[in-house]
Amino acid sequence: MIEQVAEPLQQTGFSKVVLELHVNNHPGVMSHICNLFARRAFNVEGILCMPMADQSRSRIWLLVFEDQRLEQMVLQLEKLVDVLAVRRHGAEHEVFERLERFFH
Repeated sequence: MIEQVAEPLQQTGFSKVVLELHVNNHPGVMSHICNLFARRAFNVEGILCMPMADQSRSRIWLLVFEDQRLEQMVLQLEKLVDVLAVRRHGAEHEVFERLERFFH
C-alpha cells in the first residue's frame, strides 16, 4: 500500500494572507486563538503579537495560507469574546516582510 502525503500548500497555488487582530490583552487570549486554528487543522505560518499603547489591548498578526476555509475561520475569530476586530491584508503586508530579514 502506498501512502499519499498531502502536497504542501505553497505548491498547490494557495497564496499567503495576513490577518490582523485587535484583542483584549490578558492571559489565555493567544491560546484561544491558536486552539481555534488547531481544532480545524489550519496551519499558521507566522505569529506576531505586541501590546498596544494603552496595554489593555494587543495586536496579533497571523500569516496563513488562503484556502476555501479562510472565510469561515475569520467568522469564527470574530465570534471569540476577546477578539475586537479582524482585518485581512495581502501577504506583502510589511509586518512579516520586515521580520523575514531576521530569519534569513
